Amino acid sequence: MPVFRRRHLCSVAAALALTVTVPATAATAAAPGSSAALREVLFVGNNWDGTADVIRSTGDFAKIGRINVIPDKDERMAAINADPIKWIYFMAIRNSVGEGHDQFVDDMYSTPDGTSVVVSRPSFADVVSIDLASGRLNWRFPVSGYRSDHMAVSPDGKRVAVSASTSNTVHVLDIVSGKELGKFGTGDKPHENIFTQDGKYIYNMAIGDVNTQTDAPWLDWTKGDRRITVVDATTYKQVKVIDMRPQLDALGLKDHSDAVRPAVFSPDESKLYFQVSFFNGFFEYDIATDKITRTKTLPENPATSDDRTTFVNDSRHHGISMSPDGRKLCVAGTMDDYATVVDRATLQEGPLVTASKPYWATVSGDGKSCVVSESGTDQVTAIDFATGKKVVSVPVGDHPQRVRLGKVQADWTSPSAG
Repeated sequence: MPVFRRRHLCSVAAALALTVTVPATAATAAAPGSSAALREVLFVGNNWDGTADVIRSTGDFAKIGRINVIPDKDERMAAINADPIKWIYFMAIRNSVGEGHDQFVDDMYSTPDGTSVVVSRPSFADVVSIDLASGRLNWRFPVSGYRSDHMAVSPDGKRVAVSASTSNTVHVLDIVSGKELGKFGTGDKPHENIFTQDGKYIYNMAIGDVNTQTDAPWLDWTKGDRRITVVDATTYKQVKVIDMRPQLDALGLKDHSDAVRPAVFSPDESKLYFQVSFFNGFFEYDIATDKITRTKTLPENPATSDDRTTFVNDSRHHGISMSPDGRKLCVAGTMDDYATVVDRATLQEGPLVTASKPYWATVSGDGKSCVVSESGTDQVTAIDFATGKKVVSVPVGDHPQRVRLGKVQADWTSPSAG
């Protein structure tokens, strides 16, 4: 076990869930109607910078370029300063989930043709599309309420779902035009969204109030309505609601939160692996039987305080992904300053790879590595799924959070605005 290193407490916007990523090559065929070849990359959202670094999706994960995701900052700030209610929420975000910093990028996905990237911007309560060649905005969609959060893209790449965390709403947008195609209601503080592989359903995880100090188990009821809402991805009508409270109670885990955070499906989508607030571990949930089938508790860092009010946005471990073959899980042990690969069959963890406040986990383009964002040291780190050992770390911008696979045109370079 590596020596744990205690880092300063870093704020991160609440985050959750990753879908399984299918391996792809670094360069792909041209999109229909386009003569340009596409290159697969990883987009790294630097939340406090208001930038997104573009890095290689495999190999040395070297930096390719950078995008400014707030080219309209002056215009947005003028609008916020002119509206007292917007200003109050803007400052509340800065002084709560932002811990003194503005949240300029939460999530991002590229368009299928690799010409644009769509970004949710919590402090600006919107979603924007940015032209990758010029760095200018294509469109802007203000979400309902006062804060945007996690997104998900449909399997065909044509729709993007975004959580509007203060209005308990998920908006579904056309990724090219920004037009709203539909919306649906959720529990309190909608967070992560996941499309099923066939594109028929959307899962939304509502995590409740994570910024209050009522973190003791006996005060858990104050956190709000936390549930998974499953909707039809065509009609946006509710199909079912999954409540983990009775599941946890049945296992004698009444002191565990039922706020589902990051989650990932098994390749056949029969199982859901998910993290919850305050817990150093994860659960396995069987979709067909509606039961939690296994619980995995991961090691605690002896230097980590047991005071739950010190956990970033109620997170202890936040970030989980799965190798494309479904054999390994990768877990970001956020407050415990490590990441580890877990064998899915045995639930035995591998080496604890030292990492500073890792807050997201995704899969490399070739499927061989887990890539975690280290928000405490402004870098991303790749860990080999086969060995569980660190491969490489790459410096990025201030406070990296979400990391997503995407595409750019093969000859792309940073726009002048970036």
